[in-house]
Amino acid sequence: MIVPIELAHTKNITYDITIDALPQLTFDTHVVVVTNPTVAAYHLETLLSHISATQLNVVTIPDGEGYKTLETVENILNECFEHKLDRKSLLIAFGGGVIGDMTGFTASLYQRGIDFIQIPTTLLSQVDASVGGKTGVNNKYGKNLIGAFYQPKAVYIDPAFLDTLPPREFAAGIAEIVKMAVMFDKSYFEFLQTADFSNEETLKEVIKKSVELKAWVVNQDEKEAGIRAVLNYGHTFGHVVENESNYTTYLHGEAVAIGIVMANALAVELGMLTQEEEAEVKALLEKASLPTEYAIEDVDDFYEHFFLDKKSAKGRIKFILPQGIGKHKMLSGIDENVVKKVLRQFGGAK
Repeated sequence: MIVPIELAHTKNITYDITIDALPQLTFDTHVVVVTNPTVAAYHLETLLSHISATQLNVVTIPDGEGYKTLETVENILNECFEHKLDRKSLLIAFGGGVIGDMTGFTASLYQRGIDFIQIPTTLLSQVDASVGGKTGVNNKYGKNLIGAFYQPKAVYIDPAFLDTLPPREFAAGIAEIVKMAVMFDKSYFEFLQTADFSNEETLKEVIKKSVELKAWVVNQDEKEAGIRAVLNYGHTFGHVVENESNYTTYLHGEAVAIGIVMANALAVELGMLTQEEEAEVKALLEKASLPTEYAIEDVDDFYEHFFLDKKSAKGRIKFILPQGIGKHKMLSGIDENVVKKVLRQFGGAK
C-alpha cells in the first residue's frame, strides 16, 4: 500500500510512504545507513541484503534518547566526511524516531542538504515520527528545540521489523496512535478500544490508518503553522515530563501518554471533555500498559517549562486539547491559575 505525501504549499516536494514488505532498493550513488547497535543486531543483515548501491557504508550510533544531541549529529557528519559523501549521496535512517530525527537533521546539514530516506523499525516511528519531515535534537532546555523541517525522499514501512520490538517500545507507539484518534477520528478511537494489537492484520490496518491521518495533516500544513500543531496533543505536557526525568525514565511514547492524561484533565476543567470521555482515553492507554500517573514535584517549575515549548509565542502557552473525542481545539492564554490547579491534581506537587 502507498500513501502519498503531496505538500500543498511547497513546490516539487512529493514522496511516497510504502507500507509493505521491504522491496529491493537500488541506488546509483554512495549510501550511508545510520542505525544503532540494537537495531543492527536484529535487522541490519536483512536491510543490507535489500540494498544495491555504488558504495555502501554503515554508521552506528549509541541507542537511546539521551544521545539525541548535537554531539551525536556531529559524529554522524564526521563519518559522512570520512566516507567522502558528496551532494548526490544518500543517508538511510534505519531505526526508531531518535535515529530518524538525527539522520534527517544530519542530511539537512551535510553540504547544505543531501537526500535521505526513512526505514522505521519501531511502531512509534512507523505511525508518526518517520512521516512529515520533522528532524532535530534535544538540549538541556527541552526536546527537539534544535532542528529543521526536512522531508525524506521516501518512507518504507515494513511491519515485519516490529516482530523483535520489546513490549514497552511497542506500547510507546500506541500512545501516538491514540493521540491521532482522539484528535481526529472518533470512529477510529472506538475501533482501537476493542482492537487486538497482537493480530497481524489488525496491526497493519492500524498502521495504515494512522499513517493516512498523519499524511492528511502534513499535506495541509508542512511547517506546523496551523493544523499540524494538533499532533502535539499530549506533547506539551509530555516534553516537560521527559525533560524533568533527563530523558532516561520514560520512552517518548510513555511521556506522551502521561501528557495526554494531563491535557485531558485540563480539558475536563475547561468543560471541553466529559469525565466519562477522560476515563475512556485513560483506559485505552492503560490497556496498552502505558503509564498514566506522574508526580509533579514543583508545579511552578513544571509550568515555567511550558514557555520553552515550540508552540508558545509572545509569552503565551498554546495548549492542544480534545473537544470531545474526535475533535480538537488549540487554546492560548488559559489562566495560569487554572493550569496550575490541574497540575496540582498530579500527586507530589508543591
